[in-house]
Amino acid sequence: MRINKFLAEQGVASRRGSDEIIASGRVTINGKTAKAGDDVTDDDVVMLDGKILSHKVKFEYYLLNKPKGYLCTVSDDKGRKTVMDLLPDGAGRVFPVGRLDYDTEGMLLLTNDGDLAYRLTAPQSEISKTYLVRVDGSITDVQLNRLRAGIEIAPGVMSKKCKVTVTETNKKYTKLRVVLTEGKNREIRKMFDAIGKPVAFLKRQKIGELTLSGLDRGAVRRLTQEEVFYLKNL
Repeated sequence: MRINKFLAEQGVASRRGSDEIIASGRVTINGKTAKAGDDVTDDDVVMLDGKILSHKVKFEYYLLNKPKGYLCTVSDDKGRKTVMDLLPDGAGRVFPVGRLDYDTEGMLLLTNDGDLAYRLTAPQSEISKTYLVRVDGSITDVQLNRLRAGIEIAPGVMSKKCKVTVTETNKKYTKLRVVLTEGKNREIRKMFDAIGKPVAFLKRQKIGELTLSGLDRGAVRRLTQEEVFYLKNL
């Protein structure tokens, strides 16, 4: 097993985050500093910051209705609140699957199952994610069609085609449902900025067909076996 996958299954960080930890020299395998691409077996002694990591892992899966004002990270060196503060006592070492920015609410999965986390966030998986977006004022058909067709969100960077539906509109605001199959950093906010309609409110409502039904803002629960099975087979 690759060392970054091993660390992800330990709940240390995502695979990408584990690569950064490995590059910083904090991980050793049998006393030697680990390198990206190293493999480990059940016979190897893996240590992080001088502490031995067990090879026995029990996968845990949580669903969180993230409120505003929390960072999607395991820890923050500035002491700001993170989504880990919302987990129940006794929760294992898990990490967020993907990210919602500080001001975005809604569905967030946390797990120590590195394979599932990778599958849910890999661009090639094209797993749909549904968002509620609110902007001030009205929005034109021209603006909607630009969003649907894909729009430049940074120099040379285009968003993919997506589904955009107006669900409510009046003189003060417009609410829309946006379904994406990719997850670039702050993508929806950049898309709406590109058409001159900054996002006033953003909430992720669904991953695939998994919803937040019955889960209050800031609340968290374990996924059922059926939900885990569903996510693994998306």
